[in-house]
Amino acid sequence: MARKKIALVTGGYSGEAAISYKSAITVANNLDISQFDVYKIDIAKDGWWYLPDEQSRIAVNKADFSITLSDESVHFDAILMCIHGTPGEDGKLQGYFDLLGLPYTSCDAATSALTFNKRYTVAVAAFSGVKVAKSVHVFKHSPISPEAVLEQLQLPVFVKPNNGGSSIGMSKVTEASELQAALDKAFLEDNQLLVEEFIAGREFTIGVFKSKGVITAMPITEIITEEAFFNYEAKYQGKSQEITPAQLDDATRLAIENAAKKVYEVLNCRGVVRIDFIVNSSNGLPYMLEVNTVPGQSAASIIPQQVKAMGWNLPDFYAALIEEALTTIA
Repeated sequence: MARKKIALVTGGYSGEAAISYKSAITVANNLDISQFDVYKIDIAKDGWWYLPDEQSRIAVNKADFSITLSDESVHFDAILMCIHGTPGEDGKLQGYFDLLGLPYTSCDAATSALTFNKRYTVAVAAFSGVKVAKSVHVFKHSPISPEAVLEQLQLPVFVKPNNGGSSIGMSKVTEASELQAALDKAFLEDNQLLVEEFIAGREFTIGVFKSKGVITAMPITEIITEEAFFNYEAKYQGKSQEITPAQLDDATRLAIENAAKKVYEVLNCRGVVRIDFIVNSSNGLPYMLEVNTVPGQSAASIIPQQVKAMGWNLPDFYAALIEEALTTIA
């Protein structure tokens, strides 16, 4: 059987591009070349490029997302999404691929756009009965004073750019005098912010994916950070412990798994997503924090750890994601 032509799409237009390139290395090194011909595509601000090696780049034809090699057009069977941030995690590329009829391994355009907005994500999850922290949505074009925020929320709070990931621009605020600086910092990254009450408890994250139509919750990881929260340094500079599988009693593990699968279903997710939770120390219940629809795949990332803990290997896992994309009607 002929090998499928897979576009491994990486890069992006945001500060998360650096993480995307690291994820793409892991994925490329773990794709089964007996099943797939892999073409690394860099979606960059100066153009879209096929990268055959470290020195060369060939322009992608945006009319049909093809490339030309030796005067022959190469058309792809599927897209393996490996962009964190815009335009690969917020629905823009997904809408483009839908118009072209190209299958891809991430959530669809509507779900990607929704989940990229942290406030809308928690609102939809809460509407379905999933527990979330109390929060306030803040817009740059409609300023709100720190005092007004704290009339609605109790300290400590987290201030987050509403669209984005890798905890870039995020702050934990414990004193009222710190809130304005945190708002200003987050507004450097986005025009919308989420200010969210802190919940004391243990932090967990769990991958969820669909293969052959079955939704599977992966082994849970507990995050224990040396920082004030699971920030960029904790995620990517070794300042945290990630315990996979997490040491949990059966009831708590099942509660997290069920909440995660419910979020996956309610948000109509596809491919692999990673969902972050806090288990509230006061009542023992899991509260959803956010959903990552293109979770990191670098050597330091959590999903590869969970794949191993599940008893799978990465080549089989990525092959399952591609196969699911090929059988999913957009």
